[in-house]
Amino acid sequence: MKTVYLLLLLLLLVGVNPIVGQQLLFKGRVTEAATGKAVPFASVFVPGSGQGATADVEGRYELKATAPVDSLGASAIGFTTLKKRVSGLTTQTVNFVLGSGSVSLGEVVVRPYENPAYRILRRVQEHKPQNNKRSLEAFEFDSYSRTEVALNNLPDQLSRRKLLRQMVQVADSAGLPRDASGKPIVPFFASEVLSHYYQLNRPLRKREEIRKTQLHGAAPREGSVTSQILGSSFQDWDFYPNWQQLLGKDFISPIAEGWKFTYEYELLDSVLVGQDYCYQIGVKPRRPQDLAFVGTIWITADTYALRQVDLVVSPEANLNFIDQIRVKQELLPSAAGPSLPRRTAVVVGIKPTKGSTGILAHLTIVNTNFSANQPKPLAFYDRPLETAADAFEVPQGFFEQNRPDSLSQQEQATLQVLDSVRQLPAMRNLLEVADIAVNGYYRAGKIDWGPILTAYSFNNIEGNRFRVGFRTTPEFSRDWLLRPYLAYGTRDGRFKYGLRVQRIVDRQHWTVVNFEHRHDLDQVALLDNDYALENPLFEASARLGNISSSRPLRRNLTTLAVQTDLFRGFTQRVMFRRQSFNPLYPFAYYTQEQQPGSPTDDHFDLSEIMVESRYARDEVLLPNNQNRRTAIGLKRWPVFTVRYTVGLDKLLGSDFRYQKINLLIDQSVRLGQVGRADYRLDAGYIPSTVPYPLLKSHLGNQSPFYNSGAFNLMRYFEFVSDRYVSFRVENQFDGFLLNSIPAIKQLNWRLVATGNVLWGSVSEANRRINPTEDPVNGGPLPSFQSLGRTPYAEVGYGVENIFRVARVDFIHRLTYRNSPGARTFGVKVSFQFKL
Repeated sequence: MKTVYLLLLLLLLVGVNPIVGQQLLFKGRVTEAATGKAVPFASVFVPGSGQGATADVEGRYELKATAPVDSLGASAIGFTTLKKRVSGLTTQTVNFVLGSGSVSLGEVVVRPYENPAYRILRRVQEHKPQNNKRSLEAFEFDSYSRTEVALNNLPDQLSRRKLLRQMVQVADSAGLPRDASGKPIVPFFASEVLSHYYQLNRPLRKREEIRKTQLHGAAPREGSVTSQILGSSFQDWDFYPNWQQLLGKDFISPIAEGWKFTYEYELLDSVLVGQDYCYQIGVKPRRPQDLAFVGTIWITADTYALRQVDLVVSPEANLNFIDQIRVKQELLPSAAGPSLPRRTAVVVGIKPTKGSTGILAHLTIVNTNFSANQPKPLAFYDRPLETAADAFEVPQGFFEQNRPDSLSQQEQATLQVLDSVRQLPAMRNLLEVADIAVNGYYRAGKIDWGPILTAYSFNNIEGNRFRVGFRTTPEFSRDWLLRPYLAYGTRDGRFKYGLRVQRIVDRQHWTVVNFEHRHDLDQVALLDNDYALENPLFEASARLGNISSSRPLRRNLTTLAVQTDLFRGFTQRVMFRRQSFNPLYPFAYYTQEQQPGSPTDDHFDLSEIMVESRYARDEVLLPNNQNRRTAIGLKRWPVFTVRYTVGLDKLLGSDFRYQKINLLIDQSVRLGQVGRADYRLDAGYIPSTVPYPLLKSHLGNQSPFYNSGAFNLMRYFEFVSDRYVSFRVENQFDGFLLNSIPAIKQLNWRLVATGNVLWGSVSEANRRINPTEDPVNGGPLPSFQSLGRTPYAEVGYGVENIFRVARVDFIHRLTYRNSPGARTFGVKVSFQFKL
């Protein structure tokens, strides 16, 4: 007994409460006083502390707290905050019944016959500079992000299939509820991410440090880009800018500068939100098909700041596959003034067709520990995303102890179900098939075999072509990447092969060394057009069938390249390249004097050094799980690429000394209500005298598929230049114009417009180096054509989103319409999955 008293005395002397650290569990439900209905997403908290939880859609909550706790509070948008005293029991039930939070604010003076909400919106615009978080010099916070994805609306026939039947059985055994019609809602994937987020506003820089991440169910492969962008920085729900970029689309904000022309407003009430008196305003778009929001916003009465939002994307908006998008956000003022997002809840429903099986995704982001105006050195932000080496190594119970809110019983059961489902053999098989479909490779141990689509092809030179290859994975080596392949053609009876080796020397500045050696069939028409070969259907069709018009050749290629980021957005690359060209069609060039009778040759070797500088302001490049980088987001600023190539005569048997200069500029530009325009400016100059395979062969398109990187009514190898400038632009109007036509708007079609123009020429010296007669066998040699004073031009218009996936372009050739074989009008199709 004396020992107990002594222990208590010691605790009192050192100022320690003997019950600190005791875990208390509170459960209950939050409902409305007037109707008895649930209050979804209500906040339940311990007053005066950072401990709290959020109710689910049924108003139920669970809150784990550390003693001592003498009271609990509950609050929700539009309701009066309620506090209740609690006992010292370790587990107890506390229900809250919230009353209306309407209050009477000061008189709102409006102009005669003016909507009273307009006066408030004008004040919002006036106060934007001091309320917008981008007015801060810098800010940072801890962020917790939780994503849950489930299948819903499962038809009986589908739910009886083996995998889904097993998933339904696991979900039912865990007690997960079904929907209103009794159909199962089957959890498919979930993730939790704890990170720290930094933002510098002048210049705009972002950085997120992912500290721990936990994946459940049919999760993406660890280390993939998808698994890395589940944190807050790539889901920045900010309604202060005029446009909110969501799922690759531009939605106009309810408080945008052009608010009066896009939205209709209604002043609904004056309410108390937390400790702030707010105007409650209903919003809806003037044109339902516009990419805009419907719902309610709350504006503080004293500072005219955005306090909370409860918005859904207009149900009639011109979007594909989207059944619903709902955003709820609560903002709190920072110590420096501007508001920062404390909690964001998002629901996205995806349904390919009406009545089909859908996907329902819930995203919750909770931000805490805000700090403002403490900027880091600019170089600190050069790495926009930093994933800790042990981020995926999560100790047992880590998230239970560190997440800033508590999971409901349903959420806890969901995670348990997902961990069980992932072990099902049928699920593992499905994940393997999905990985092949997305990446084009089949993983076996530490090797990815593929690409699967290149395993077989056919053309008139090789006949049946069979190809086998693989690439190593980070499990094989985190710093080395090997990609060998072997191919064989049944008609030419030749083996082709290649090997690429990549070594990552420094990840912070992405310093990479690349080596490649390849012996394979190629085409002059496709050389130096790598950036344009972005359409898989086009590239496949260009390499199949009769490729004689594309000037086929055998090419031996050996390269050694080094690249590094000198600073964020500025990448420098240096390459040494050795090439050997052996044309498979009649070809010759003069090796000395450029006149008939001079010596000629029909093949040549090259040794060259290429230096390339690329600058992309604010571009976010993320390393993925194949030791490569992937660009995230749209090109808000122009991306500049400058390339200088010099050919070294007589080095390793090289036949020519020459120079090439190339400039490439591309960007995606938002045009407000008329959509978005993508443009590309490409200019080049070759001041040297070389055979025409070394000149610029402008990429034509004889396939039925539209390619935004090609001249779609130009034939393969139709025009060649040694100095040129081209400009391409494509405007996607989204729902502009067609949304206003009564009979058409129901189809959700979208207009597109395109334009291509090319100026180019060839010097007289580069014409004379290629003889017109075959010096060996006689007869004319295939020649090339260059542009005259008139540029090549084509324009197009079309409709996309036909059946949600198809696009049809109608293209007119404006110049060189009388050239042999020229098509003055063409129709091209393409397929795309766009929201």
